[in-house]
Amino acid sequence: MEPTGPNAEQIEYWNKQAGPKWVAESARMDAMLEPLGLAAIERAAPRPGERVLDVGCGLGQTTLQLAARVGAKGDVLGIDISTPMLEGARARARAAGVTQVRFELADAQTHSFAPASFDLVFSRFGVMFFADPVAAFANLARAVRPGGRLVFVCWQPLAKNPWMRDPLQALARHIALPPPAAPDAPGPFAFADAQRVRGIVERAGFSDVAFESVTGELSLGTSVDDALHVATQIGPAGALLRDAPEAARESARAAMRELLAARATPKGVALPYAVWIATGKR
Repeated sequence: MEPTGPNAEQIEYWNKQAGPKWVAESARMDAMLEPLGLAAIERAAPRPGERVLDVGCGLGQTTLQLAARVGAKGDVLGIDISTPMLEGARARARAAGVTQVRFELADAQTHSFAPASFDLVFSRFGVMFFADPVAAFANLARAVRPGGRLVFVCWQPLAKNPWMRDPLQALARHIALPPPAAPDAPGPFAFADAQRVRGIVERAGFSDVAFESVTGELSLGTSVDDALHVATQIGPAGALLRDAPEAARESARAAMRELLAARATPKGVALPYAVWIATGKR
């Protein structure tokens, strides 16, 4: 996909930077995020024979889990803007022998879906990156049959997500952090304000919109080394470390390791998280 259109910046980022990194870290990311995706799937309650759209499907973990729920007579389409991630998703589906799934390189904000062609639109952390979220959800609403459902999971504010906040704070003692992005800028925490997002989704054509707060602890790894790898490779910390002077880089890594070691247990390293599971109807 060429980096054009309203989401050009995100398309370039997920093809050239984030996408290849997620492919390389797929096993760790699957283990870390699977419980949150499964919680959202439980709320979505896919039924045998249903047609499902998985937005921002990435490497296809949720797409295959949705396919298991709809069965052989159902159909699941996974879409993403990242070619490397979709290649991984297709390989995973072939290896699993799952035939009721398809994967397509598509921008959910602009793609021309067949009207009323899905019973359920689902997303695990794939809807917070639209340049124009109202336009994107309106486009998705047109693709859902009357009475169809919308379910997605997104992060609550950074302050309520120590799994990302605390390593960044440790890093900030040694490396200057860039100014925070605007609260509504496309990115992981763009949908942290549930009231704002409810307005977006309702204006786009969905009703009965509700947000359920789900909290717990997110496993960053089975050891301190694993957790440090995740903390320094996924998200903003990796880029900040790469660009920092070597002395500051080593001090920052040491501070992050100390933080994670303090959270270590025999089962691994886990820090608190907070997400919204959003639901709505067409």
